[in-house]
Amino acid sequence: MTDSTFHTLEAALADDHFPEVDLMLRRGRHIGRDDGTAYDYLVDAQSLLEPFYRRFGCELVQQSDGYFYLLPSGDRLGRRQLSAGEMLVGQTLALLYLDPATLQHGGVLPREALLQRLSGLLGTDALVRTLSPRKRKYDERIAAETVRTQVGEALRRLAELGFVDVLDEARLRLRPALMRFAAPVRGLSDPNLALERLVARGEVLLGEPNGDESGADDDTTDGEEPAP
Repeated sequence: MTDSTFHTLEAALADDHFPEVDLMLRRGRHIGRDDGTAYDYLVDAQSLLEPFYRRFGCELVQQSDGYFYLLPSGDRLGRRQLSAGEMLVGQTLALLYLDPATLQHGGVLPREALLQRLSGLLGTDALVRTLSPRKRKYDERIAAETVRTQVGEALRRLAELGFVDVLDEARLRLRPALMRFAAPVRGLSDPNLALERLVARGEVLLGEPNGDESGADDDTTDGEEPAP
């Protein structure tokens, strides 16, 4: 970075943005352009914060899609994997994010579109079993409501991590960080089709080869980690 506002690490850490941004990153949140001044702060302080976070065994990663996140390179920050259901919802949202129709609507789509895409890719039986793996049996009469409830819980977690904004009960805004779910198929001739096949087969892959994601819920840094 050549024209940073900050000339020392002390100045970057003393900025009013740092406490909130630091907590967001340690809790696994992806900070993108939609986050306004928090994102601007990271762009400005990036060269100083990168070595700072390495001391905690993390890499401050900036993606060309326009977002930052912490990637643990050791075990100093606690980590927890996303559930298979959360991964499935994330991958399906990535598919919808890549859809030109979504772009035409500014990344906003009905929640019903997500539910329909999930059902179309997996079928109701496989979808219920993926979202509720502990249930050996389920009542077909309430399967749709079960799916809706589990998808809602997955969306809440993904929203906390900065992958999606839940605008209201009916609408979602998809964020660029969803492209992490498409990372395993980037570079292929037809990434959309490849990702669709991953979802249909129930293969949950995300991001870097080691699948790390940073984050922490408390000072103990018990974070979220999307992983294979």
